[in-house]
Amino acid sequence: MSESLRAVSLLFLERDDQILLAMKKRGFGAGRWNGVGGKPEPGEDIRTTAVRETQEEIGVTPIDFTEVGELHFYFPEEKKDWNQLVRVFMCSKWEGEPTESEEMAPEWYEKSHLPYDEMWADDEMWLPEVLAGNYVEATFYFEENENMVKRHTLTSRPLA
Repeated sequence: MSESLRAVSLLFLERDDQILLAMKKRGFGAGRWNGVGGKPEPGEDIRTTAVRETQEEIGVTPIDFTEVGELHFYFPEEKKDWNQLVRVFMCSKWEGEPTESEEMAPEWYEKSHLPYDEMWADDEMWLPEVLAGNYVEATFYFEENENMVKRHTLTSRPLA
């Protein structure tokens, strides 16, 4: 577990009682609803990554966003390059309208009716904590078929 994890951003737009999810159309996580994000370009900090990825994936520029979580994901040895440290952000102010791209198809959902059965298995464990206004830290382990095998830790605390 001491190997370095790939840095990744994950950002969710929120308005009133809704959150924007996007259906991943290709690549890692294809066929699942999630926030938008990805890995940094060389020399790019994770907040800048969150902005750039949101622009690329749904055509929106985040203006006011807050870090709300740190998630550690571990995959089997043959997929260890998928291991990642995800910084999660919630965004309440942005420019532009969410628009479908070649990679993502955005859709608004009521926070109380999220499609957890079409999301990563871990989302149902940590996302409700974030939506309740908490900062989460968690570690999850997955099998080669991308099924979650265990949650190692999950802690949450109110956002300051």
